[in-house]
Amino acid sequence: MAKRKEENFFSPENAKRPRQEELDDFDKDECDEDECAVSFTNGTSTLTAAEVGIIESIQLKNFMCHSMLGPFKFGSNVNFVVGNNGSGKSAVLTALIVGLGGKAITTNRGSSLKGFVKDGQNSADISITIRNRGDDAYRGNVYGDTIIVQQHISMDGSRSYKLKSATGAVISTKKEELIGILDHFNIQVDNPVSVLTQEMSKQFLQSKNEGDKYKFFMKATQLEQMKEDYSYIMETKERTKEQINQGEERLSELKRQCLEKEERFQNIAGLSTMKTNLEYLKHEMAWAVVNEIEKQLNAIRDNIKIGEDRAARLERKTEEQQVRLNEAEKKYKDIQDKLEKISQETSARAPECMALKADLTSKKRAYNEAEVLYNRSLNEYKALKKDDEQLCRRIEELKKSADQSLEPERLERQKKISWLKERIKALQDQESSVNQEIEQFQQAIEKDKEEHTRIKREELDVKTTLNFNQRQLKELKDSKTDRLKRFGPHVPALLEAIDDAYRRGHFTYKPVGPLGACIHLRDPELALAIESCLKGLLQAYCCHNHADERVLQALMKKFYSPGTSRPQIIVSEFRNEMYDVRHRAAYHPEYPTVLTALEIDNAVVANSLIDMRSIETVLLIKNNSVARAVMQSQKPPKNCREAFTADGDQVFAGRYYSSEYTRPKFLSRDVDSEISDLEDEVENKKAQILNLQQHLSTLQKDIKCNEELLRRYQLHYKELKMKIRKSISEIRELENIEEHQSVDIATLEDEAQENKIKMKMVEKNMEQQKENMEHLKSLKVEAENKYDEIKQKINQLSELADPLKDELNLADSEVDNQKRGKRHYEDKQKEHLDTLNKKKRELDMKEKELEEKMSQARQICPERIEVKKSASILDKEINRLRQKIQAEHASYGDREEIMKQYQEARESYLDLDSKVKTLKRFIKLLEEIMIHRYKTYQQFRRCLTLRCKLYFDNLLSQRAYCGKMNFDHKNETLTISVQPGEGNKAAFNDMRALSGGERSFSTVCFILSLWSIAESPFRCLDEFDVYMDMVNRRIAMDMILKMADSQRFRQFILLTPQSMSSLPSSKLIRILRMSDPERGQTTLPFRPVSQEDDDDRS
Repeated sequence: MAKRKEENFFSPENAKRPRQEELDDFDKDECDEDECAVSFTNGTSTLTAAEVGIIESIQLKNFMCHSMLGPFKFGSNVNFVVGNNGSGKSAVLTALIVGLGGKAITTNRGSSLKGFVKDGQNSADISITIRNRGDDAYRGNVYGDTIIVQQHISMDGSRSYKLKSATGAVISTKKEELIGILDHFNIQVDNPVSVLTQEMSKQFLQSKNEGDKYKFFMKATQLEQMKEDYSYIMETKERTKEQINQGEERLSELKRQCLEKEERFQNIAGLSTMKTNLEYLKHEMAWAVVNEIEKQLNAIRDNIKIGEDRAARLERKTEEQQVRLNEAEKKYKDIQDKLEKISQETSARAPECMALKADLTSKKRAYNEAEVLYNRSLNEYKALKKDDEQLCRRIEELKKSADQSLEPERLERQKKISWLKERIKALQDQESSVNQEIEQFQQAIEKDKEEHTRIKREELDVKTTLNFNQRQLKELKDSKTDRLKRFGPHVPALLEAIDDAYRRGHFTYKPVGPLGACIHLRDPELALAIESCLKGLLQAYCCHNHADERVLQALMKKFYSPGTSRPQIIVSEFRNEMYDVRHRAAYHPEYPTVLTALEIDNAVVANSLIDMRSIETVLLIKNNSVARAVMQSQKPPKNCREAFTADGDQVFAGRYYSSEYTRPKFLSRDVDSEISDLEDEVENKKAQILNLQQHLSTLQKDIKCNEELLRRYQLHYKELKMKIRKSISEIRELENIEEHQSVDIATLEDEAQENKIKMKMVEKNMEQQKENMEHLKSLKVEAENKYDEIKQKINQLSELADPLKDELNLADSEVDNQKRGKRHYEDKQKEHLDTLNKKKRELDMKEKELEEKMSQARQICPERIEVKKSASILDKEINRLRQKIQAEHASYGDREEIMKQYQEARESYLDLDSKVKTLKRFIKLLEEIMIHRYKTYQQFRRCLTLRCKLYFDNLLSQRAYCGKMNFDHKNETLTISVQPGEGNKAAFNDMRALSGGERSFSTVCFILSLWSIAESPFRCLDEFDVYMDMVNRRIAMDMILKMADSQRFRQFILLTPQSMSSLPSSKLIRILRMSDPERGQTTLPFRPVSQEDDDDRS
């Protein structure tokens, strides 16, 4: 819409000459008076009312805490909305902001639209009527004289619009249409100058930040929007420059394509020359094939001649081997005959030896039986003698005790029995106590023994690890001088023996090994992974055939004692070329296989590792989690069976095995570091063993101490048991004693006499048995001497046979060796003859092939020509030339298409070149325009700044105040200083130093200054006079009314809790007085109040 020129509302008596400070500020801003002149003469007030953009009415339903407000009908110039707090004044202003599309946070009444819906209701409605008359009306033929904006707010915070015409017809429901209407009328609900809410007014009055004031000024004057538009244009310019750079890169590509098309078109002329060259190359190719077959024939003939010579040598070798075999077999037979003779002699003496042995056994048995009978008689004699002594003693005792009285003994026995029972009870109590102590000591000893066993086992494990580490440390130290010792202390000597045997011709091909010494790492960090993969293969050796294997086994026996593990021997035919594993090898773009991670110079080593371990299918992935992801989280790479990590862990598609090793043993390059780590580990293990031994010593002392105590208690326990048993036995003996009866002494004397007779008979029997025993002993000694004599003779024969057996074993080994040698030469001879016959057949085939090729060559080129290039090179040249001819021929056959492509490429290049040049001109013009616009923006900013300063100073002068506004555009700050009082009697003070009324008055002056330089169809102020006293309020009100009178084409909506009864009577002033809400009231009544109504009530 067209911008209206503002009229000056200052009267001549209020106008003041600008102070020198203001003129100085103006000079600093480089603003000329001609560029932004401000008139201070009193002009006539514009009496024309506003026709577009002002608010005619507003109505609210279920909005905030009000069920129904309105409709409010506003006048075209000044409107006062008065009422007590809670009557709904601020709700009207909030609804105006929200209803015209403003954000909830702009109102300072909530952060979301759903907060504006009254509690207990599902939605809220706002209806705003905007005037739309005159020439500047927005789509007047569609909307008519008014535009009704209706907004519906739901509980979920969503809102919808209805834009109606004056007749109530819905024209649009899109927010874009509302934005178009607001832009057309220049309505800015988020501009604090257009709508200053109560919270914004308080924040502005209490703000101490000079940057906030500057932002307030920039937003009010729309300079901020201009600045943002300028920044957006500059960003667009940079993006356009990027497009130009991309276009220039594309231009280079198009130019290259265009040149290629042109060159392709020009190359058609050389087609006939290329065909001639092709024919000549075919002639050369025909005779080159003949030359190569002739060379192959000569090579085959030479090989056959060499093979025949070698066949003769093999025949001689076989005959010599047969002679050696016959000699070995003859020697074996001679030794075998000698052994047979000794064996026969030994067998002849065997029956005699067996008979003597049987005779000796029977005589020993007879002697032993006689000795047993003698010993039995001796024992019987001793028993009879003992019985005789006891009978004599009993007879004497009975004779002495025949006359003694028995009653005192019985009483004494009863007394002793009672005492023994009491003693038994005391001993049993001690027994129970000691038994508990024994159980406690046994438990303690058992616990200590279990701990001792566990510690002992742990000590054994640590000692085993220590011994292993010490051996490894020794091997590492030895390997510093000789790297081969890392694979075993005997390896250097074994390799020397292998070299010596090879020089003597014992090997067909020299064995290769150990394999670990023949490989080198590309990445040292993968050493442990490769060792975990190859394991014992690093110490293995390769042999060409089984004969070489047997020789190597014999050499190893000299260096590896029986029972110890030997290196593995791999038997595989030696080849000079490595297997082609490209079709079955695993591949991953980031991780190598074991084969690609190794540098292997010897094809035999590589082929052996491929055969034994399939190293071409094993990936090496350093990180454990990545290895799991590659092998298990997704499908493993093609041909990949497994993977190893840098820690030596083995990863399959469905399994994961941790490594037993922590460091590489064979492939590590940093030997010093390995030695240092092992030495530290050895020291740690020794310290660990010392601690374990100390612990064991402590446990042993505890066990020994507890066992000693246990032994003492057990001994005490046994003593108690014995005392109890003895006491019980004594009681039983005392109780079983019967009354003394008279004994027949004569009977005992007869028994003693009979016993003596038996003794004499036994003694006589003993003498006879002793004589028999001596006789049998002499016979036994004689038999032993005869048996020892025959046994000695047999042993002598055995001693003669033992050396012959050793010689027989050696001869047998020699026979086996000669047989193996003979079989070896026979196999070699057979293999060689087969190869020789095969080469002869190949010679016949090559001769026939030569005849065919020569016939074909004469058909192509009758005369033989000299050819220097090989057939493979000529074949590549022919194929390359044929492809080029075919390509050129195809191009030549479609010449129109080539021309078309060339024209299209040229047009594309020229079109893009034109666009790039146009964009460059546009950028250049845009830069010039932006420089000009930015200067205009700075000039416009300076003009608005000066106008704001002059209006502010003039407004302050109405109360004899002086003020100063300092704009710092570089730091984006605005400093306002005010001097209350007259002239220079008071110093300039910051607004923070003023009283509440003075600060509010100054703020009103600042707002009115912004009103004077900002464009908007209506202005809204909420409680602008809240901090003013009566004098400042009246002055501010007069100033607002004077400005409103001078700008009748604008609408002013002022919200205040004051009654406004002192306002002058005017048709341009409308007061909307809001009543306090009553209990249960849902609609707040209001009515326009004129000045006359106020006078009647007063």
